[in-house]
Amino acid sequence: MAENRFTEITPEIQALAELCKENGSINPELYTKYEVKRGLRDINGKGVLAGLTEISEVRSYTIVDSEMIPCEGKLFYRGVDIDEIVSGFIREKRFGFEEVTYLLLFGDLPNHDQLDTFKKMLANYRTLPTSFVRDIILKAPSSDMMNTLARSVLTLYSYDDNANDISIPNVLRQSLQLIALFPMLAVYGYQAYSHYHDGNSLFIHAPQPELSTAENILHTLRPDSKYTELEAKILDVALVLHAEHGGGNNSTFTTHVVSSSGTDTYSVIAAAIGSLKGPKHGGANIKVVQMFEDMKEKLSDWTDEEEIERYLVALLHKEAFDKAGLIYGMGHAVYSLSDPRANIFKKFVKSLSEEKGRTKEFELYSMVERLAPQVISRERKIYKGVSANIDFYSGFVYSMLDLPKELFTPIFAIARIAGWSAHRIEELINAGKIIRPAYKNVAKGRPYIPIDER
Repeated sequence: MAENRFTEITPEIQALAELCKENGSINPELYTKYEVKRGLRDINGKGVLAGLTEISEVRSYTIVDSEMIPCEGKLFYRGVDIDEIVSGFIREKRFGFEEVTYLLLFGDLPNHDQLDTFKKMLANYRTLPTSFVRDIILKAPSSDMMNTLARSVLTLYSYDDNANDISIPNVLRQSLQLIALFPMLAVYGYQAYSHYHDGNSLFIHAPQPELSTAENILHTLRPDSKYTELEAKILDVALVLHAEHGGGNNSTFTTHVVSSSGTDTYSVIAAAIGSLKGPKHGGANIKVVQMFEDMKEKLSDWTDEEEIERYLVALLHKEAFDKAGLIYGMGHAVYSLSDPRANIFKKFVKSLSEEKGRTKEFELYSMVERLAPQVISRERKIYKGVSANIDFYSGFVYSMLDLPKELFTPIFAIARIAGWSAHRIEELINAGKIIRPAYKNVAKGRPYIPIDER
């Protein structure tokens, strides 16, 4: 027992935890009484206006005669429709993540020369400090790659002679370095874990300067460094779609909040990573994959709509999978009719499923995507439409790319660091007050009681 003492839940801890629950519960009616919008959004999903941004727009409704009308979801990066961005670089046969990163950071789409210069800059920054891999990543590897990533980011502070300088040129330099290094930090962290915990061979491939971010991820992850053009293209699209999603999502808002305190870049990004790690945010795609694994095991016929509906109902009734009462991958805090990222992604998922011989699984996903909103509308009181979100298909794509589950959420971080960096710079340029919303105290006053009288 002695070796587990650090993590043991003792009877004393259990008793104190019950005390926390007893004295920490707030009457839900008080939230209505004081007009508190839980989750900083109203019952229809509209967020409380907490700031202004020019980096991206998430659109889920239109205004007609002063009335909010739900519409097909739209996402704009710096005013440019994400659908047009993806269609553009796919049509013009190039990778898009670097181009999108430039757009988010600097406000305009780059021309050929600007893009080439920017890609060379990122390639030059894909170099970790001397002995960093040996001393930091290979020692004490963690089973959680997001914690590994956060630890690596915080450690990079020690290697930066100007770590606390929050001038825009220095923060931009730090941001570009982190954008370039995130794939290596995540993949090398996984390789260390895979070697020391699972006994697999250790591969540490150096990134190649001529490769895109998506290509380098596959190159450094796979033992033979081989991948198909379609695999790299789809991973690149995934990075583009995950790069940014407005100032109000949890990790980006965290970036704004922590940046407003005036702290250093490494602390800000580590905090954003901690937010993204949560299963309600970046970790959701793992839940989708696990749910489908359970579904495939339980279903006798993957094409039987009635059987699938019964399983979905069981999910909502907390009778299936993790008994959380959720159909993972369905619904979004903002979007109602559709998530544009899911719509774009689905176009590529079918092609990949055909290349990988997994069309039956794709058809199952498609059927669940169609049936789930119907089941939810019957079983639950909902205030806005429900549709598949980006997490619904991303986990399936990552599994077809043979990415380990441990890297699903880090892939999200590798993409979103572009958006976080843009928002951090925007917050610093427009530096105002430290972000400090109010909380209403609902505890009643009471006198102090001397210890002998308690």
